[in-house]
Amino acid sequence: MSDITRIDAGPRMSQAVIVNGIAYLAGQVGAEGGTVTEQTAAILDKIDVLLAKAGTDKSRVITAQVWCADMAADFADMNAVWDTWVAKDCAPARWTGEAKLATTGYKVEIIVTAAL
Repeated sequence: MSDITRIDAGPRMSQAVIVNGIAYLAGQVGAEGGTVTEQTAAILDKIDVLLAKAGTDKSRVITAQVWCADMAADFADMNAVWDTWVAKDCAPARWTGEAKLATTGYKVEIIVTAAL
């Protein structure tokens, strides 16, 4: 049986869970109402912090799920921020989709998994 480590655990969810050498991060969002650029930058900053707490970093990200509230309006701006963040020669497998997010103020949500 593997040990499970929970990071920033609350009554409903943990911000990250580590099992079998993999860190699974919860979906991260930025401040409601900001631009997609601002929200994406804030999300990636949160991801960096959580990855550090887990003992890893963005160069070890295996997969990323990106959810945009409006792909037609926001995909290019989100990608512009993403492209400056992703570690050189370490791009993860990534998929992006459009979804209705938790509130209308959220434009982007990003979920990643990373190897330790």
